[in-house]
Amino acid sequence: MVKVLITGANSFVGTNFRKFSKFKDIEEISLHKNNPEDIDYSKYDVVLHLAAIVHQSKKIAESEYFQVNRDLCLRTAESAKKAGIKQFVFLSTLKVYGDFVQNSELRNENSKCFPDDAYGRSKYEAEIGLKKLEDVDFTISIIRLPVVYGEGVGANMLSIVNLIRSFPLLPLGNIHNKRNFIYSENLVGFIDRIIEKKASGIFIAKDDGSLSTSELVCYLSKYLHKKVALFKLPGILVRICTYFMPDIFERLFGSFEFDNNKTKKELDYTPPYSSEDGMEKWLNNYKKTKHIDAKI
Repeated sequence: MVKVLITGANSFVGTNFRKFSKFKDIEEISLHKNNPEDIDYSKYDVVLHLAAIVHQSKKIAESEYFQVNRDLCLRTAESAKKAGIKQFVFLSTLKVYGDFVQNSELRNENSKCFPDDAYGRSKYEAEIGLKKLEDVDFTISIIRLPVVYGEGVGANMLSIVNLIRSFPLLPLGNIHNKRNFIYSENLVGFIDRIIEKKASGIFIAKDDGSLSTSELVCYLSKYLHKKVALFKLPGILVRICTYFMPDIFERLFGSFEFDNNKTKKELDYTPPYSSEDGMEKWLNNYKKTKHIDAKI
């Protein structure tokens, strides 16, 4: 029986992995309270490394991204390798590729990376360091992710849900961008398959297909049972707002789409839930836990 140690306690992904994974012998440990070098890895086969600082809208020092996302990750991997762990699974991000380039081919697992912010650079440098540690007895599995949604999610997806619940009119109509997402149970399926196959390399985990911001809002409002009218912002206003609030408006109006056919073929895995199915399941759970009347 495979025994999995999650490094990073009480995380969104970790909670979903413990709940939905086919592996049941799972423990987690906080790296806030424990140094990686002091952990007893002897009873585990796999480390699933989730401890990280995710992309923040608020300002934090760039050095913090590198201390946690790169240095802490590599210290953990080095300690796990010395202790005889067989596989180290690292959740990275599609941000390692850098911004979307208009009229370019879809990027994939083999595309070059040009990260353009501290979050993407810190994750990419962790990937590089991990690859140097890999050998025949220590498998490195790197999973690059888009926005993850599902049971217990916060951050950007929950912000959009709150917008839909609060405002019957939103300036998000007729947006034709393409962005990738992944439902948490689909992600757990990818991780399970990578552990089962002891798969080495770089993988892109995402729901099949892509969504525009307008489609995303329509799906969310549908399963929240909220009537929301969408209208289109004038192009000049979008450009002005993008200049002053680039991160927010890039996520709403920009494209960020990838090709993961290589991952699906290598793992012989297709995610079981479409984005629409995943959002319906997530929001049904959300309404129950938040005690929201489905007829609102």
